[in-house]
Amino acid sequence: MARFWISALALSLSHGLTLGAWGAFDEPAQLGAALFHDVNLSLTRTQSCATCHSPDRAFTDGRTDTAGGAVSAGHDGTSTGTRNTPTLTYVALTPELSTGRDGSLRGGFFYDGRAPGLADQAVEPIFNALEMGLVDEAMLRDRIRENDQYVSALQAIFGEDVLEKPGELTRAVGLSIADFERSQAFMSYDSKFDRWLKGEATLTTLEDRGRLLFFSSVVNCSNCHLLKETADEVFTDYTFHNIGVPRNPGLDGDVDPGLAANPAAHPDRDLGKFKVPTLRNIAVTGPYMHNGVFRDLRTVLIFYNKFTMQTPINPETNEPWGDPEVSGNISDNLLRSGQPLSESHLAALTAFLRALTDARYEHLLE
Repeated sequence: MARFWISALALSLSHGLTLGAWGAFDEPAQLGAALFHDVNLSLTRTQSCATCHSPDRAFTDGRTDTAGGAVSAGHDGTSTGTRNTPTLTYVALTPELSTGRDGSLRGGFFYDGRAPGLADQAVEPIFNALEMGLVDEAMLRDRIRENDQYVSALQAIFGEDVLEKPGELTRAVGLSIADFERSQAFMSYDSKFDRWLKGEATLTTLEDRGRLLFFSSVVNCSNCHLLKETADEVFTDYTFHNIGVPRNPGLDGDVDPGLAANPAAHPDRDLGKFKVPTLRNIAVTGPYMHNGVFRDLRTVLIFYNKFTMQTPINPETNEPWGDPEVSGNISDNLLRSGQPLSESHLAALTAFLRALTDARYEHLLE
């Protein structure tokens, strides 16, 4: 217990979370940082949120022992997730799920937008049998009560009866982790591109060419990966699309329905659609796509070329791309807009996307 308390305290300080008058968990974000890293919140006491969302890997998994890193292993070491672990950097900026005038959905958390809010997203893996595996809130309560600091902090922040009222403890844990996910540890806005915007860095000729290309109408990147064109751009519009991603042969199981699994979605019209991801830290958060089918960022760009110039071969396999996992609902008009990417386009766009890497992760760039 003492060793855990020291490590949690060091963790809070390392993320710039100041100590309060009565302990290291003076604010929900401080408590959330400890909960995020606590393996005792998994059934076998072997896995925390940080196991699959490592702060050292831009809050992605980074392990390659399960289907080449396409999915993550669960708490028991044998169960596996069904989708690639996404980065949690900038996740707190995701809007809640909403419906547009045309009936299309936008926002929400996870690839299918099923979690309405950040706190819901934060706590769901704790009770997921394929992830951390706690059975119910009663088991979570037992684990929390093992740590006196947790109990004191939760009661001070959320009320004396937080451990007793049904649903309140789960809510409090989710809110605490969500507050941690809103901290600078997740959203530093200090990539080379951000520093360039502030006049603190100079883009190379290739990076700048990629920037101009990305923000132009020559290619279709900005159709989905641009929201507001301000200094705090997140490089996603949080919409859902089926882009014809092929099945990952390394994964077992049925076809992933994507957005159609969300109760708010249309079971046919939204089949195979997934939320557009942020491009921040994209160069260090592979493998790519919802099923982790592509290892290299350049492969992703070449994949898009197949819609404009019929590029037939996957450079990672030297074989045809394979049929789409879901052949209906593909956003053909969107994908076929813009010009084909030449070799120089590919190099420039790749260079620009690498420049979206937060400073603390730049050492991960090859």
